[in-house]
Parts: sequence; structure tokens; C-alpha cells
Amino acid sequence: MRFSARRVPALPSLALLSLLLSPVLPAQKRPFDVDGLLRIQRLSDPQISPDGKTVAFAVSVPDVAANKSAKSVWSVPLEGGTPRKLVDSAERPRWAPDGKRIYYSSGGQIWAIDPDGGSAKQITKLSVGAADHLISSDGKTLLAHGDVYPSCATPDNVLDDACNAHLAEEEKSSKVSARVFTGLLYRHWTAWQGKTRSHLLAIPVGGGKVIDLTPGDKDVPGFSLGGPDDYAISPDSTEVAFAMNADPVAATSTNTDIYVVSIGGGQAQKITGGMGADSGPLYSPDGKYLAFRSQSRGGYESDKWRLAVLERANGRLTLPTEAVDRSVESFTWSKDSTRLFFGAVDRGHQAIQFVGVEGGGVRIAVTGNETLDDVQFTPDGKTMVFTRQSGSGPVEICKTSSGGKVEPLTHLNDGLLAGYQLTPYEDFWVTREDGTQIQSFVVKPPDYDPKKKYPVLLQIHGGPQGEWGESWTYRWNSQVFAAAGYVVVLANPRGSIGYGQKFTDDINQDWGGKPYDDLMAITDYVTKLPYVDANRMAAAGGSYGGYMVNWLLGHTDRFKCFVSHAGIYDLRSEAESTEELWFPLWEFGGMPWDNPEVYDRWSPSKFTKEFKTPTLVVHGELDFRIPYSQALQLYTALQMRKVPSKLLIYPDEGHWVLKPQNSKLWYGTFLDWVNNWTKAN
Repeated sequence: MRFSARRVPALPSLALLSLLLSPVLPAQKRPFDVDGLLRIQRLSDPQISPDGKTVAFAVSVPDVAANKSAKSVWSVPLEGGTPRKLVDSAERPRWAPDGKRIYYSSGGQIWAIDPDGGSAKQITKLSVGAADHLISSDGKTLLAHGDVYPSCATPDNVLDDACNAHLAEEEKSSKVSARVFTGLLYRHWTAWQGKTRSHLLAIPVGGGKVIDLTPGDKDVPGFSLGGPDDYAISPDSTEVAFAMNADPVAATSTNTDIYVVSIGGGQAQKITGGMGADSGPLYSPDGKYLAFRSQSRGGYESDKWRLAVLERANGRLTLPTEAVDRSVESFTWSKDSTRLFFGAVDRGHQAIQFVGVEGGGVRIAVTGNETLDDVQFTPDGKTMVFTRQSGSGPVEICKTSSGGKVEPLTHLNDGLLAGYQLTPYEDFWVTREDGTQIQSFVVKPPDYDPKKKYPVLLQIHGGPQGEWGESWTYRWNSQVFAAAGYVVVLANPRGSIGYGQKFTDDINQDWGGKPYDDLMAITDYVTKLPYVDANRMAAAGGSYGGYMVNWLLGHTDRFKCFVSHAGIYDLRSEAESTEELWFPLWEFGGMPWDNPEVYDRWSPSKFTKEFKTPTLVVHGELDFRIPYSQALQLYTALQMRKVPSKLLIYPDEGHWVLKPQNSKLWYGTFLDWVNNWTKAN
């Protein structure tokens, strides 16, 4: 509590003396809001120095005034101490093998600095750019990717940067802006397919000829379904492994395979098969094995990711996590090349687990009701460094040793968050009629009073094969919504990940079926909570969550209002305008002309006459996966049906709202809408 100067003289002298002699009362914590969210320093990408004494990492902070993110590279001693910023306008730190320099990205090129932040030097000046670099173990070669014009290819695969620069300038100065295509995947996420392709480049650190390792008309790396880098350098610095989708029609395929090529260039060799995706190659420290993530079913981006280990000498393949009914999200090798450490989402949490290279029982290395990731080991293998986050705390970097406790290495946000009230996640389970258990989280408002009744905000995740877990998010942040006075319910109905592959598969060709029933069962449970006002509920979601909001519009009147962000309204038009065609092919058993009954059964547009609930519709014009025409159709239908509705369209955003000022507007518009319909008298 704060005391003003005007009030002090009114106190009796003894009371005043008592006040002056009493301990200083702590400042009252504020409810968390979007302004606090936009001040958080976002840590990522920890990298241990070769001597095991220092951790370099990246930090990103929203610059609201400039409407972009300010990025920088930092370091912190492994033994503890104050983190220090090394360089601004930088990201992706990678140590030189001798530990004397740190390579980083800035302005689309690779730079290097001393570990103390001095002597910054630009390493690459390529017209094609150099992104997401790695450094070979001998310190001689940088591996990165750039945007190359395939027509500039040379017989010996040496990058002709002058040719690329000339074509780029020619294209830039052209007065013709039309695009012409004769194939699919002509645009992706937020960008149209141009004349360049992403190619892997071997760049000599000391200068010299840059080699194009992946010449031709394919993108390497291509679209990633998530997880680690899609390329790696062998420990002996002679070979590069990478993932590539060589199918003629990439728009209908998830079939990436692992290839290897000499770091000096030459013909690449495919070393994996099968119809599913293989990605994220990583050599064992001794070079004997190449591990990667693998899916067995082609065309299904949410199939279970298994760890696969290929013995390089004889091609023998093992699947050490085959018996684990969870998807491997990220992984790394132990320093002795005998074990693989990995993260896998399990019921809303992610521990660090490990398994022997030949398989066997999976064991927990570090656990807790949080999300742990980005595992690395010191050179002696005795200390593990990783990131930790939860639903009530953003990412910080931690360490632990064998049998020791977890110790935070960074506290960059402690001071900021000390001034706010953050609410822990609480989970609950609902058992369906068939015995299936559905898990969800509830987040209560700050200063929660069990005697009061609060409005409810039901959040529906995207994917649809996604999840709400014990992790921090800058989009759809539950702490901001809870601080606005809502009981926030984070639902994980069927289709969610972390509950077994069958649970995930149960949504296939059943988008509005079992998941809808699960959500209604969750809602039934929540309405019986003594602190919930069942007459003041809102539901909101993005992507598949937006689809489900649109489905709810035609199937229930239990909610006072909805927020539909980047949601599908008409399944037929969505399937014919999205770019990732493998998605509707799998989810709905073909295109609309192949399986019309499935499209008609689960399309929200078929139930427009039932729409009654006030709805805020949000979309980005650069969203190519779910084109913003879906929002226009939905909003038009709502307006023609005389349903109270509002349309928020971002010309400069895609599937997600990323720019700081746009994010601030999103949260403000969102809360104004739900407050108006759930809190107004």
C-alpha cells in the first residue's frame, strides 16, 4: 500500500512514529498487462563455449516505438554472475572451435566478435545473404544458406555472386510486378515464390571461393515442420548432412529426406527413405552416428516424430524412441556419443529425457511442471545447460550437474516481473463417456477471491494438432487475460499433442466432432466451479481455434461472445486457396471433389443460419495458409445475419500478429470486445 504526503499529517503522533519505525511496506504488485508483456526480454539459443566456462545467448526485446524487435547477443559465466550484452542488432551466436571468437548474424550477413564483445568484424558480404550459420570443427568453414538464382549456377558449383547481384538489381529495377506460375506452392506463409531458391553455402572463414552445396531448383533448407536445424556438419569437417523435399509437387508432400554431400561440394547422396518426413540431422560427437527425427506416414505433418539413428559405416538404422508414445521435439547427443537427450511434450509439460543409442528404457534427466528445452553439455559432459519456462514465467537459462539441483544462470526479467502479479497454472481432467480423459489448465485472476464469481474466457488452441502447456507465450498470453479479471481455461481436447498419437489422430476427418464434444464437456465442468459465473463466458481461438469458434457459432449459444482469429469459415474455399495442400489432403481425406461429404459436414459455413453470438473477427492479409478471404466471408455472413460483429484486418501481418504496435492493438481490441459482452450491465 502507498501513502500520500497529504495523509501523513492527519495521523496521531504515536501512529506516525510507529509508521516511521516500521519496516518499509512492499509496493503493491500490479496485474500483468500488455505493456508488461512488451517489455520482457526474450531469451533463446544458449551456446556453451568450447572451454565450458561461458554461455552465449540471444535476446530479443520489442521496440514499440520502432515497431520491431531489438535483437542482441549476450553472455553469462557458467559459474554464475551478471550477464552482459556483447553486441546489438545481432542474433544466433556460435562459438569458434578455439573459443576466441563468436560468430553471429546481423543485417543478413555473418559477423564475428571477441568473447568480451570487442573487435567486431564482418565476415560475409554476399549479395545472396548468409543466414543461420554453423561453423565446422576445424574452424575453416562456415555453413549458411542464401537466396540464390539457380540460373547463376556454375559448372564447379562456385557461387557466382556477381551474377546473383546483377539479377537482383535487374529484378528490383523492373517496372513489371506481375507474377507468373506453372506449378504449386507458388506462395508460402507470408511470401510469394520468387526467382531465387534457398541454397546451402560453404563459406571459407579466411576468404576464398564460396561453394553452393545444393545447386538446382529446390529450397534447402525448405519448409520445416518444426524442430532443430535441418543441416549439420560432421565432426571431422568433411561432410554436410541436410534435409530436402525432392518430390515434384512439394505442396502435396511432407516427404523430406536426409542427404549428405562433401563440404567441398559435389553430388549429394540420399541416405533415408520412406514416405514420411526426415529432418533435423545431427552427428554424434564421435562421428559414428547420424541422428534425426523421422515420421512414418507421408502427408501427415502431425505424425509422431521418432528419433532415428543411422550408423554411418554400415547404414544400420535404429529407432530408440519407437516405444515412446510422444513426439520428440528437440534432441542432442551426450558427449560420449552413447545417449540422446530429448524433449517431448507430455500432458502439457516437457521434461528432459534420455535414451541409449541402441534404445532401451527412456529415463528422465530433469523434470518439473514446466517446459525444458535447448539442451547442451559442457565439453566434459558433467554440466547440462538448458532453457526453462512456464505459463507464469518466460524463458530463462539454467544449468544442472549430475545429481545436482537446477540453478538459474539468467534473471533478466526478475526485476520487471517482481512488480506484477502472475498466476500459476492449475490443471484439471474431465472424463468422457468412452473413458477418454481430457486435460486442461485454469488460470485464475490476480487477487483471486473464492467468494466471488468471475467471467470465463475459454481459449482454444491452433494446430489443430497443438496444445496449451506450461510454457510462456507472447501471443494469446493467458496472464494478460487473467489479469483483466477472467478465469482463463486452456483446453486440450482431442487432436492435442502430448497425450499419445491416437489422441492426436482422433481429430482427423472429425474436426467438429469429438473435439467439440470435449470442449462442451470442459465447459460443463467449468460452469460448476463455485467461482465461475456461467452466464458470463467468452470463447476465443486462432487458426484451428478460430475454426472451432466459427463452428461454435453454429452449434451453441452458451457464450456471450467470440473472438475468431485466422479461422477457417468455409472448408471448400480454404482447401482450394491454401498453399500447404498436404494439410487438407490428410485432414479431410482428399480435396473437396474427392470427399465432398466430409467438407460439407464440418464446414462452419453450412451452419450460418444459426449464427447469433457477437463475434470479433481478426486476420492478417499476408496469411497464405488460411487466406484472409475466410475472415471476409465470415464477417460478411455475420453482418448479413445482423449479428453484432467487428472486423480487425492487418495488411502487414500473416498468420500471427508479430509487430509490437499491432500486438498492442490486438490485445486492446480483444479485451474491449470481451469486456463489453461479459462485463457490461
